[in-house]
Amino acid sequence: MGAGHVYDTMKHIVVGTAGHIDHGKSALVKALTGVDPDRLKEERTRGITIDLGFARYQDGETDLAFVDVPGHERFVRNMLAGATGIDAVLLVIAADASVMPQTREHLDICRLLGVASGVVAITKSDIVDEDIVDLVRLETEELVAGTFLEGAPIVSVSARTGDGLSRLRVELGNVAGVVVGRPTDGLPRLPIDRAFTLKGFGTVVTGTQVSGRIDHDTDLVLLPSERNVRVRGLQVHGEPTKASVAGQRVAVNLNGIEVEEIRRGDTLTTPGSMCPTTRVDCQVTLLKAARELKYGARVRFHQGTTEVMARIAIGPNCGAVDGAPDPFPSTLAPGVRTFVRLHLERPVAVTREDRFVLRTYSPPVTVAGGVVLDPHPGHGRLRTVAGWARLRGLADTQKTAVAVMVGQAVGQGISGPSLVSRIGLPLRMVQEIVDRLIADESVCQVGEIFVSKDRLDEVSSRLKKILEEYHRHSPLGQGLPREEARGRLTKYAGAELFQYVVARLVEEGTLVSGRHLSFANHQIVLTDQETVVKMRLEERFLTSGLTPPELDQVVVDEGFNKASIDRMVALLVRDGVLERVSGLLFHSVVLERLKIDMLEFKKGQNEPVPLEMGEFKEQFGVSRKYAIPLLEYLDYVHVTRRVGSGRVVV
Repeated sequence: MGAGHVYDTMKHIVVGTAGHIDHGKSALVKALTGVDPDRLKEERTRGITIDLGFARYQDGETDLAFVDVPGHERFVRNMLAGATGIDAVLLVIAADASVMPQTREHLDICRLLGVASGVVAITKSDIVDEDIVDLVRLETEELVAGTFLEGAPIVSVSARTGDGLSRLRVELGNVAGVVVGRPTDGLPRLPIDRAFTLKGFGTVVTGTQVSGRIDHDTDLVLLPSERNVRVRGLQVHGEPTKASVAGQRVAVNLNGIEVEEIRRGDTLTTPGSMCPTTRVDCQVTLLKAARELKYGARVRFHQGTTEVMARIAIGPNCGAVDGAPDPFPSTLAPGVRTFVRLHLERPVAVTREDRFVLRTYSPPVTVAGGVVLDPHPGHGRLRTVAGWARLRGLADTQKTAVAVMVGQAVGQGISGPSLVSRIGLPLRMVQEIVDRLIADESVCQVGEIFVSKDRLDEVSSRLKKILEEYHRHSPLGQGLPREEARGRLTKYAGAELFQYVVARLVEEGTLVSGRHLSFANHQIVLTDQETVVKMRLEERFLTSGLTPPELDQVVVDEGFNKASIDRMVALLVRDGVLERVSGLLFHSVVLERLKIDMLEFKKGQNEPVPLEMGEFKEQFGVSRKYAIPLLEYLDYVHVTRRVGSGRVVV
């Protein structure tokens, strides 16, 4: 699987053939492309066959790849990468049999998968007369009425004689011209439909690339197993290439994994871009001809090449809740679009806007289709007005969906990489969407996370209310301890958001921040009695010097109220007038004098001077009770330093 050319400028369109068994799909594809889809089964030994039933041809700058699916079961289970793999449908109806049950089933599936364009081919027109062909045309028009194929070209052809093939190619070219190409700048995604070992190469997987670009010699991850692999080689339609892009049938030679470790339905993508999930919020529509599905029904979930069992939790109708006859139904009604949460029985790799099909458990009959709104919905309730509003937002534009996801993350916020896996876009495109929300002032960037403006405002408001309450109950307090404030807001704000809110309020001059938080304009108003107590305390501690008074003794000496003294001491400590030193209180002026006086011990010497405990006690006239805490204080402020069992003045 050597490197070769890259289809960089070509528009790649995948056309799925649909129709009843034996209506001539394979013969028609062979007549169009020159390749017999059935013959590919015999070509495995001649190289890498992209998949059973694939063929292609180029029409100018457009590359049309056909998947020929020979039956209903294969159509559902092997429909390239589900809705994300087919751009248009070629509905095949045999002139000698007309519309059959499987024809209707295939058309229903295309509708559910969101296929929006196509052409109808009436095959085997050479074996019936024109009247029969006209009758089949009328029945076909009746079949497609009200569907995406209403008004689509209906071309009668003969694969045997070639009649009508030229017109069919023209009509397919017209359809290809209006089909939007696959997003080559999106997340690289390759749902795997086959895995095998090729002699001389090792493990090879095939699939239809849903989006993005995959390069030779790049690192990818296999989901949901989260196995890291490396691309050794690439082929597009059997031809070596240096890179593959969205809309192409791709074979990838992988290094770092054995074929036994890969299963159909696995997805190749770039590391960190998608996260496997077992719960998805989505909207589904039940076919009009289907029976209703009850809450908790077990169904088969088909998305891309993935098939997994799931149970349905039914949410609100997609329409307005207020005034609806049954806004929160207990069953999925035929023809009604409803929000649901699917609980999957094993992890899958899906993202927003992925389309899927639901089939009943037994017998496996296609009954509904839908689109993923959120692959990681959290645990919010569905059957509430708030749940309905959230789902409506997710079903809206990408911008609105991102805003909902940011809002849902509440105070913890959400990172760009987390949004990538939920919205299904590369980080660069996610950032562009978030930038628009920031410009609209509905989202704020807080460090590496995004938070809704409403949540930021709520946290700011709650913090201010907490401080108002604190100042009201502790008017003389130095402020609410910062960690206590953060703890009381844990339910509403993660650490990053809390720090951001505090910094913003400080910057705008609302708060003063340190180890404590308080309002910048908070003023302490003392009563006359408190003013007297404060002044007397300051005087006592200043005049007492290095032998400060005990507070209990101050109460006795001055006759002040103990509670009043405690409040004034707290105020003086907050203002820096008093300082606590090993449980004792000293006036700050006294401590500053002590530091100056210690310089006398050095007597102009540049080197550290030894200091003994007795010498210190004698010099300052203090007992051991005060000497020890004062020396420890001097150590702390780097005036002295312990050396062995003694000290030096530095």
